[in-house]
Amino acid sequence: MSKSDSASRPSHRFRFLAATGAVAALALTGCTGEDPEPSPSPAPESSTAEASPTPTPTPTPTSEEIGFADIPGIIDEVQPSVVTIFTENGLGSGVIYSNDGLILTNEHVVGDARDVEIGFADGQRVAGLVVATDPVTDLALVQADRQNIPAAEFQTDLPDVGELAVVIGSPLGFENSASAGIISGLHREIPGSATNSQSLVDLIQTDAAISPGNSGGAVVNGQGEVVGISEAYIPPQTGAVSLGFAIPAATAVEVAEELIEDGSAEHAYLGLVPRTLTPQIAEQLGVEQESGVVVLSVGAGTPAAEAGIEPGDLLVSLNGEPLENSEDLLAALRQLNPGETVNAELIRDGGSLGVEIELGERPTDEDS
Repeated sequence: MSKSDSASRPSHRFRFLAATGAVAALALTGCTGEDPEPSPSPAPESSTAEASPTPTPTPTPTSEEIGFADIPGIIDEVQPSVVTIFTENGLGSGVIYSNDGLILTNEHVVGDARDVEIGFADGQRVAGLVVATDPVTDLALVQADRQNIPAAEFQTDLPDVGELAVVIGSPLGFENSASAGIISGLHREIPGSATNSQSLVDLIQTDAAISPGNSGGAVVNGQGEVVGISEAYIPPQTGAVSLGFAIPAATAVEVAEELIEDGSAEHAYLGLVPRTLTPQIAEQLGVEQESGVVVLSVGAGTPAAEAGIEPGDLLVSLNGEPLENSEDLLAALRQLNPGETVNAELIRDGGSLGVEIELGERPTDEDS
């Protein structure tokens, strides 16, 4: 369900990531409490014995009353709003965005296809037309030939770490499948991804199982609201255990509305080709800095060129926020809009330099 243009997008149509760096082990501890001691019975007011009243049975609390989510209920509620998308090259998942048949999915699910087939939870299959895509965020809209279908509810506030996460989609073609876990982290970036993708930044991390075929499907919270669109996972053979990632619902909704309006989404643009600083590059540049973003090239007439940025410069911060790597730069730009002015700190010839950049609008197929 992805384009077969790189190793991170294999033939089984799911974005497949190689882990880089060490994965920290996390030990979990339980917490128990002692039962309260029974309260002493009050002394009788008289010596006359009276029959004790029959105690009223205490009703068993429901799962909601004691704070547990009704996962089967959540799945029953959301599953009709999640679809399977079939293309010539494989399959993926999608989420019903509006009841007139508009489906939100990943751009790498549909790839270059224009005509697809949509499978619904009730077993019905209809034709679908890809109406708009945004490779920068890896999102796409597909119009299904069906009306009056149940649209999902999106929660655009970020979930809390530790909150319930239920993943619904079609892993490995098993339609209408669900897995559950928690939200493991926010604002995640996949190290090294900036060299071949602009979309693997500012993601939600979950330990709910995400597998090939889940891409484009829903990650929902305990209220049955979509908080993310399944995007990627790190496979077990790399040593990873339950490392899945999703596009935040806020990003998905913002891009979907822009695509609905005019078929395209706006993104802030610098006009340079970035590369994460490595010890080898640092030695070549003669800098002692251990992190930052090296400018490999600058496009003529771009915002970066207008601000005086040159190839070989080392970007170390943007609006006061440190830039550890290229993914940090892409994530920072994701939060900004064309026309905004930002302040960048860079190192050139061993000295620190501050520049002001007025961001442009990203042309098609440009890096950053």
